[in-house]
Amino acid sequence: MTRHETVAVMRALMADGVPARFVGGCVRDAMLGRAVRDIDIATAEPPDRVVALLTAAGLKAIPTGIDHGTVTAVVDGAPFEITSLRLDVETFGRRARVAFTDDWAADAERRDFTMNALFCDPDGTLYDPTGGLPDLKAGRVRFVGEARERIREDLLRLLRFFRFHAWYGSGTADPDALLACREMAPEIATLSAERIWSELKGLLQAPAPVEVLNLMADWDVLGHALPEAGSREPLARLVEIEAKTAMDPDPVRRLSILLDVDAAGAMAFASRLRLSNAEARQLRTLVTPPARPGTDRTEAQNRVILYQLGEDIFADLVLLGWAAASPADDVPWEDLSSLSDRMPIPDFPVRGEDVLALGVPSGKIVGDLLSGVERWWIDNDFQPDRAACLEQLKMAAPSRP
Repeated sequence: MTRHETVAVMRALMADGVPARFVGGCVRDAMLGRAVRDIDIATAEPPDRVVALLTAAGLKAIPTGIDHGTVTAVVDGAPFEITSLRLDVETFGRRARVAFTDDWAADAERRDFTMNALFCDPDGTLYDPTGGLPDLKAGRVRFVGEARERIREDLLRLLRFFRFHAWYGSGTADPDALLACREMAPEIATLSAERIWSELKGLLQAPAPVEVLNLMADWDVLGHALPEAGSREPLARLVEIEAKTAMDPDPVRRLSILLDVDAAGAMAFASRLRLSNAEARQLRTLVTPPARPGTDRTEAQNRVILYQLGEDIFADLVLLGWAAASPADDVPWEDLSSLSDRMPIPDFPVRGEDVLALGVPSGKIVGDLLSGVERWWIDNDFQPDRAACLEQLKMAAPSRP
């Protein structure tokens, strides 16, 4: 939070002597010694004045949500979300009629969790109007004020509670929050699919998601958020293997082992929660792959599957297969997981233009000839070089009249 872009924004906002403070996730993560990504700033200046101050300093100001007090400053391509202090005059679920204020404590009272209601001056002075710092240090995710009221303001906070517990919590979860979550869980169905998936994806990427998924199941929340979920034990095994092999957690990979669905069910899930096209393709392939690598196959067979599926999907399927296997088989699965590093597959050295250069007319025959040579190349363990492949292509191509 000391980069020159940040300093420029804070200097502009405080040009009139009105304080501006870092708030929320950047303060929370800085206190934990974690990497700070997005920087949010709160100010007692009203939004129109924020725009004027930024503009006067030569900084780009975008009125992203100016009616609700939010302006985005952009400095050298880096965005900073700046929100005027506010209080809710009237709430309608997510929507609220707000009034701007200079009361920092009142602004803190409308935030979701105490650990997100921490403010910090540019000089490092910390302000904690809701007791968020002791909660943060204790790994206690606690709603600001009454849990039911905070959730009613935005039902997504119910799922956010579990995501935050997965990333920041330790020990027993807050009982008042759990009671409120169980009571209001049936209303999860009213949330937009994209918002549900965003929270679930964040939870699945956590270091130990199974503990929190079990907590959600124990408190009758999981069935409303993720009714397709099956046993969590395979996911626990997968998380263990990912750590052992230093593989980054992938939310779709983890999702695929958690869901109790077939190919149609996977597609229905992807449609229901509006997964991106890439996520949907990955999920479908992992649930019903065209071929599965395995320790019961020869190395040559696994190399063919690696070539057909690509390194990423191959790696996912190896991890999933390993997670389904007995721990007694860890050694051969670990060996298989390193196949792409030990024996990388080269690119097929022949292209369509090579076929056309032989005088073959464009059309289906070009693809057929390429496929034939590619099968020959694969059958020869990917060893033939470009010259050998071109020679094979010449033999397969029809003679010129």
